[in-house]
Amino acid sequence: MPVNFWEKLQKAGKPILALAPLAGFTDSTFRQVCKKYGADVLYSEMASATALFYTAGKADWHNTTLGLLKFNRLKEKYYVVQLFGPDPGHFAAAARIITDKIKPDGIDINFGCPGLKVVKQGAGSGLMKDLKRSRAVIEAVLANTDLPVSIKIRTKAGEVDALQFLKNISDLPVFAVMIHGRSLNQGFAGPADWKLVKEARKYFSGVILANGGINSLKDAMLALEESRADGLGLARGVLGRPWLFKEIKTGHRFDLKQKQIFKIAADHAASVYKQKGKIGLIELRKHLVWYVAGLTGAAKIRERLVKVKSLKEIKDILK
Repeated sequence: MPVNFWEKLQKAGKPILALAPLAGFTDSTFRQVCKKYGADVLYSEMASATALFYTAGKADWHNTTLGLLKFNRLKEKYYVVQLFGPDPGHFAAAARIITDKIKPDGIDINFGCPGLKVVKQGAGSGLMKDLKRSRAVIEAVLANTDLPVSIKIRTKAGEVDALQFLKNISDLPVFAVMIHGRSLNQGFAGPADWKLVKEARKYFSGVILANGGINSLKDAMLALEESRADGLGLARGVLGRPWLFKEIKTGHRFDLKQKQIFKIAADHAASVYKQKGKIGLIELRKHLVWYVAGLTGAAKIRERLVKVKSLKEIKDILK
């Protein structure tokens, strides 16, 4: 039986800090950057259970969704693969595939994504609306893996709020829940409801992570205080500033100089190039513009960074 890292982290008594899943951002290189700055748990990008169901049996599986989920076991502890989709049967197959081929530290089920395309197919927050099918999905994953299972939800989706959702699955062995403090209707805007996250403890005894709108040390301290959660899930708040993890762990804000920030960005670029080559640098452009956000001359630097095609170009710009 794999080690249940959630129980281990919860018993440590310190706020658990997780890099929450972000489509197009939380690849292996960025996960390693965040681990370096103090992230305890690292989530993959959202992976389609349906895509895994249909493509994992192909000979070139390393070029499919499954291939994108590979990770560096030494540098990405603890790593959780997050699945999304609408079909319990697809989740069952995906859970078996992930367990056998990827061997992460855990599997997470997404009930929180507010993306229109995702919701329309009955996945993400669209799945959270359906208590019966949501439970069936969780049961399907639990029956097909020996890895610890966790879930990500929102404060509300349709007529179902987080408390109803957790009450509906309270008898299932789910070890952690990340609760985005906003409803489906709010999307990624507006205040987070940390009081509702706090109430979730009545229905869930495992690890509770508060998530949503945490962009600074001040935001993090407020979220922990008002939610009484076991930790936090950080997403957009660490784009371009992964040291936010370290700020929260130490309780001190870091005022990094531009030169220091550019060094972090350059190191990130070098890691991407080593792992993915030139195509990785194209993908990295969106990360690079976050690193320069708010800095002197950011607009002009950003204009150049969105066009980079080589490691030398990146280094020259950041000099």
